Amino acid sequence: MQTLTAEPLFEVGCELGEGPLWHPEENRLYWVDITGHTLYRSTPDLSAYTKSDFDSPIGSFGFRADGGFILALGQGLATWDFGQTEPDYIWTPLPARKGLRMNDGKVDPGGRFWAGSMDPKKSQGELYRLDPNGSRHTLLNNIGISNGLGWSPDRKIMYYTDSLQSTIYAFDYDLESGGITRQRPFVQLPKDGRGIVPDGLCVDVEGCLWSAQWNGWQVVRYDPLGQPILTIEVPAQQVTSCTFGGKDLGQLFITTARIDLSETQLANQPHAGDVFVAQTETQGQDTNFFGTSL
Repeated sequence: MQTLTAEPLFEVGCELGEGPLWHPEENRLYWVDITGHTLYRSTPDLSAYTKSDFDSPIGSFGFRADGGFILALGQGLATWDFGQTEPDYIWTPLPARKGLRMNDGKVDPGGRFWAGSMDPKKSQGELYRLDPNGSRHTLLNNIGISNGLGWSPDRKIMYYTDSLQSTIYAFDYDLESGGITRQRPFVQLPKDGRGIVPDGLCVDVEGCLWSAQWNGWQVVRYDPLGQPILTIEVPAQQVTSCTFGGKDLGQLFITTARIDLSETQLANQPHAGDVFVAQTETQGQDTNFFGTSL
């Protein structure tokens, strides 16, 4: 199996770096530090970054077709743009219970925003979908840690991760309605005591899935049948997510975390929490924007 090595790009030391996303019009990389309540934005030449701080954890975000962002923020979904003091909440579906918050999310090919909640103690998290027309949908229940989302290039399959189950699922996906059916395991990692679980993901133009593996020090590329075919080694234990970007969408940007690592562990991985990049031999799919018509 082919092996690549990721190189440090931004030394940011995020507690829980997540959700990288490439903006094709701005030629910028965005990502979040969930527990740091921070949204990061790179310069177009990827040499520096700026950041915006919020009052609540940012689980994920998407770009809006008319500008600004759709956020999975704290207890719900909100819109926000630079210069805005407070986000405008659209939907707060989470029950008022401790230990429950929004987590990973992504815009689908139909311009809808999907985001899930995490509830590792009771597995009562859910997967939500907000449509551009304002309609609200709860698609899945009894989720432990809602994570990576992605769609196949032919727009017929949706991939979705429950990290608590160590499983990436595949669904039949209907582009016109946004409906999902026929849930089945696509990749299931063994619960062997090492604590390696699938986290965020993205899908390339060849239909292969790239899965960031928490506690695995790696991103793994799986073919459309779920077989591992390539590994990207990352010099950080807690690899959280990945996205394609760059001029030709051939670079894979990777986020990591340093949360809950001991002083000894951090000494052995000084780049934990940083953002990494690896040059691939394929390309990612175009970034979807919330509100884009079918």
